[in-house]
Amino acid sequence: MSGEKRIPTGIAGLDRVIEGGVRDNTTLLVVGSSGTGKSTFAMQYLNYGLEHGENALYISMEEPPEQILREAKMLGFNLDNYYEKELFFFHSKGKDFVKLVDEQLPALVEANKNYSVKTRVVIDPLTPLIWAIQDKQEQREIITKLFYTLKQLGPVLITTEEHASPGETIGEDVLIPIYMSDGAVHLTYRPIGGAFNRALEIVKMRATRHGEEVYPYIFVRGVGVVVRTTPLVSAEDMRKYDDVFDKAIRTAAELGANERMLERLVYVKENWSYPFSPKETLQIFFESQGLNDALTKEEIERRKEESTSSEDQLDINELSGGTLQVDEEEIIQEDAGNAEDDVSSESEDEGLIDIDNLNELEELIQ
Repeated sequence: MSGEKRIPTGIAGLDRVIEGGVRDNTTLLVVGSSGTGKSTFAMQYLNYGLEHGENALYISMEEPPEQILREAKMLGFNLDNYYEKELFFFHSKGKDFVKLVDEQLPALVEANKNYSVKTRVVIDPLTPLIWAIQDKQEQREIITKLFYTLKQLGPVLITTEEHASPGETIGEDVLIPIYMSDGAVHLTYRPIGGAFNRALEIVKMRATRHGEEVYPYIFVRGVGVVVRTTPLVSAEDMRKYDDVFDKAIRTAAELGANERMLERLVYVKENWSYPFSPKETLQIFFESQGLNDALTKEEIERRKEESTSSEDQLDINELSGGTLQVDEEEIIQEDAGNAEDDVSSESEDEGLIDIDNLNELEELIQ
């Protein structure tokens, strides 16, 4: 799991599958056709921030503030209490949005530097801007500037309407916003049990280990959107495969892996959050680093010498949490004794050590 601080979205169930929330100063794009609940996502996102002492900026490209406040109240979000105190609106349309991006928002960001209160931002929806600017290059430039400017205030949620053609997974009209955003979720109607039900998919989430399933969601008045998810990994499973990683770290050290590679293996161990064993992943990684199949004894010795050539030798016991100890001198002496007393004809001809898996290699060396 990432050690970076996460900011909860307030969307019930979503934070479970994006490592607890979004990263600060990032953009989250909510894409969906009409009726999928994009504005509800936006209101719920702002309401959570306001209830937890943050400020909020709502940039509306269609509806006036009064209508947004009325609709929020119907969902159970009383945004009126924060209006023009902690909650502020920008209402702009079409080409007027260019002036907002070029002049008004940069001035707001500059003025906000004097305040320590975090501000979360909503753009609902981005669609009129996309329609107003037909040139793709100009569209990309203004969206880039918009996202860059608003991220300086805090985490940003943007909604945009999708118009996908038959056979398209995602509409072509939203490809540029998806590409420019840090994260994107896709809202759809899906036929389930003879009826059409709403579902959410995470398209991308930079620097985040996120869920990859299709998650149904419902609307609950007083709560808002509830995404039906389960946590990616339970607390008891976090350390379930430590013994596998410990053996892998020990084997890598015995094969002469350098300090950087051992540090990477420890980092993988600390951040492994999949429900399945890492054995296959480790075997593939070892292969990519040239640490499996068959290595000559000379190659093993050379790697050991390289890994211990620095003045401060790597403490494998410290890396693997105190569960492993490797005495390289003892291993070398034992190998030398075995070579003198019992040398097989195969080793004389080939000079190779066959490695089928990590466990066999460890036993062979010991």
